Amino acid sequence: MFKIKLGGGKTAEVEESMYWHTTSHIMAQAVKRLFPDAKITIGPSIEKGFYYDFDVEKPFSEDDLRKIEEEMKKIIKENLPIERFELSREEAIKLMKEHDEPYKVELIEELPEGEVISFYKQGEYTDLCRGPHLPSTGCVKAIKLLNSSGAYWRGDENNKMLQRIYGISFPKQSELDEYINMIEEAKKRDHRKLGKELDLFFFDETAPGMAYWLPKGFTMMNILIDMWRKIHKANGYQEFSGPQLNSSTLWKTSGHWDHYKEDMFVLTDSDGNEQALKPMNCPNAIKVYQSKLRSYKDLPLRFNDIDVIHRNEKSGQLNGLFRVRMFRQDDAHNFICEDQIGSEIKNIISIAKELYGIFGLDFELTLSTRPDDYMGELALWDKAEANLREVLDEICGKDNYRINEGDGAFYGPKIDIKMKDCLGREWQMGTVQVDFQLPLRFNMSYIDKDGEKKTPILIHRALFGSFERFIGIITEHYAGKFPVWLAPIQVKVMSISEHQKDYANKVTKILEDAGIRVELDEREEKIGYKIREAQLQKIPYMLILGEKEVTEGNVGVRSREAGDIGAMDLDKFIQKVKEESKIF
Repeated sequence: MFKIKLGGGKTAEVEESMYWHTTSHIMAQAVKRLFPDAKITIGPSIEKGFYYDFDVEKPFSEDDLRKIEEEMKKIIKENLPIERFELSREEAIKLMKEHDEPYKVELIEELPEGEVISFYKQGEYTDLCRGPHLPSTGCVKAIKLLNSSGAYWRGDENNKMLQRIYGISFPKQSELDEYINMIEEAKKRDHRKLGKELDLFFFDETAPGMAYWLPKGFTMMNILIDMWRKIHKANGYQEFSGPQLNSSTLWKTSGHWDHYKEDMFVLTDSDGNEQALKPMNCPNAIKVYQSKLRSYKDLPLRFNDIDVIHRNEKSGQLNGLFRVRMFRQDDAHNFICEDQIGSEIKNIISIAKELYGIFGLDFELTLSTRPDDYMGELALWDKAEANLREVLDEICGKDNYRINEGDGAFYGPKIDIKMKDCLGREWQMGTVQVDFQLPLRFNMSYIDKDGEKKTPILIHRALFGSFERFIGIITEHYAGKFPVWLAPIQVKVMSISEHQKDYANKVTKILEDAGIRVELDEREEKIGYKIREAQLQKIPYMLILGEKEVTEGNVGVRSREAGDIGAMDLDKFIQKVKEESKIF
């Protein structure tokens, strides 16, 4: 919530979305003043800030953005009242045609019969909008236009390319300054930039949205996977692996064919049968469950897997490791009896706390409810949502968690895990989904204690979301300065001159035998140059070996965080690194 100043010394609290949406109208008014021929389209608030799309002859330049921002400040200073009014469909279309706004006409024509058509007017500017808005333009204080980019009308690449301007606003300049500083820091931490600098991964045009993992990055991936496997094995999970390609029959049974086909890579085999690369692991987990007769004594039955999955994301939505077409989900599917729902979800949240605690990350839980395109009976949905509410009430306390209406999966409601990083940015991480639908669609069963067949309940859950995305997030969270246990190279050994090469090789071998990830730099370069390179690689420890270290049989230790630590016995240094490498 934002606190804004009203006339007469009064104040009011308003939703951020209302504040930002009002600012988007101020921006559109400024654009129309400076570029009268610009056609306006849509301008919503988003998670942080707002944007507005315009149909203009040429892309906006940095100078254009500066001018638009200055004009916005004039409009704010004018303190124009913002007035709402309604029109009939015919009147609304007539008004927008008079203003020569074809995109608004298109939107009005597609509104259902009987829909209330409202407009908001501020000075000479009028916009089709549901609202709500602030009372006047003067309620907005500190503004900043961030950037502009191309965007297709309605996100369809077959439509015209528009120009989108992103912006942010706050009630106080100090809040805006803090946000801009955070943005600048985020740019420095951009995982795509650091991934290249630290030799972790890269992307190539021959495989859009599919990362090439370099040895250092893949080392990190495997460290995370090993840690994840140990925790899940200790909690009764069994790992399996399934096919990458499944017949359309499987996806039709699961409902993905009807609800998710456009996001799948669909192929045709030599016999003309349609198949698809799997975008989800759940149908394969179900097949593993159905591979033998199950009893109530087997439940809960927890299957985890990290198979590669593929999703046919649109090219314009791809974003480094955050939005890819190929990834490894840290997946699990738990088959349970109905009376095990509460205890199973509590166990899953407990695992989440353990995993996130390793990284010192806090998270919040959100309940996402039935979407418009839900599958199955309403009664089962109500039952599943009630189960999740009951668990969240107990875990978080009643009314101490957020509800995201309509954002559940098509087969069941879910608990979303939202994490904040060191910059205060919120990330959607894993999910816990209660599913009554797929077990029915696949005719799943187990033999109950009374000898009768019953249908299990399926819990889908991923706690990191995917290993790729999680690596992207923690790369930015740590700014590439990974903790010792996760760093792909923990120690860099470097000789001052060629006379210490033999000793440097000996020290490196001892470290390798001790299980420490080490790299040797015996190039004939100045030691200062070697140190700078190791610092740029953000390696936790450097061992500097000169004649003194050779003579005394120890190592000169330099820390990424503390700088020069001084001479240390090699065994003590190894013990130090091992202690810092402990996860549990």
